Amino acid sequence: MIPRRTWLKSALLAPFVPRLAVNPSIVTPVKPPRLKPGDTIGLFCPAAPAYSKETVQVTIESLQALGFKTKLSAHFYDRYGYLAGRDADRAADLNNFFADPSVNAVMAMHGGWGCARILPLLNYDQMRRTPKILLGYSDITALLLAINARTGLVTMHGPVGSVTWNRFTTDWLKRVLIDAEPVLFRNPADEGATLAPTRDRISTIRPGTARGRLIGGNLTVLSHLIGTPYLPDWKGSILFLEDVQEEPYRVDRMMAQLKLAGILDQVAGVVFGKCTKCESENSYGSLTLEDILATYLEPLNVPAFAGSMIGHITDKFTVPVGLNAEIDATKGTIQLLESAVS
Repeated sequence: MIPRRTWLKSALLAPFVPRLAVNPSIVTPVKPPRLKPGDTIGLFCPAAPAYSKETVQVTIESLQALGFKTKLSAHFYDRYGYLAGRDADRAADLNNFFADPSVNAVMAMHGGWGCARILPLLNYDQMRRTPKILLGYSDITALLLAINARTGLVTMHGPVGSVTWNRFTTDWLKRVLIDAEPVLFRNPADEGATLAPTRDRISTIRPGTARGRLIGGNLTVLSHLIGTPYLPDWKGSILFLEDVQEEPYRVDRMMAQLKLAGILDQVAGVVFGKCTKCESENSYGSLTLEDILATYLEPLNVPAFAGSMIGHITDKFTVPVGLNAEIDATKGTIQLLESAVS
């Protein structure tokens, strides 16, 4: 007979015990099937609630315009404070979509906060058995990294449902997920009237080329997962990062955490995308973002550049997490070495 104290302890902690599928260092990469016209995309809310039904409708119509059907998760409109429902229900929505044969891909409607809370509740074995495209960014970084680490599934750092579905974003999504191109990500040429480009510029921190698996996402979310079993193997990887509304000292603090945790010393190259609205509120005496990136990335002696179209921006790439790529820090490009989907 199990002692009452032991039973209570196991019962209380059981929902939070990670379901570890396999050792991340020996996971075999798994590519999800490509999207085809007529496929169904499951929309779910793993973090912030769906506040606006009009925004949801715009998303549905945008995906229909791309040739897809949509399906809302069972708890799509739930709300629990700043979360889109209880942890167990949000996790169940994702688990059920992966188990549902009528759903071909899964897309988060919003970011926000809450994805890390459901990581212990996900059915990683099911996800490896029925691989599907998982798409999102920002707080969805927690799902992208954890699922890649635990299953080997190549996940997609790209648009959530509530983004602006413009030509730039949809073209890159099509090329990566529908046409299965091993694309070359290159920032758009500046179409302004100035003598030198002023928009979406690339900043080379250390020149050169490097190859490795693309691993990364939102800097804040990634740094908060350090010390958990939900991060992939960093050795020889290409680290890509982005963030929003973080003052320089906060970016400094998080980059220091990556350095102290030994992550920066393992990577083969670094791409820092966009840090949107990351200027200091008190510029007097503040380090700039350029200062901070130089401090942490230059001593690594690996190719590194900043400014790629990755982040909280209107025009964004769809970047596969866990896929082999080559970066050219001088040109500011990311070349996929294989297709991201099967």
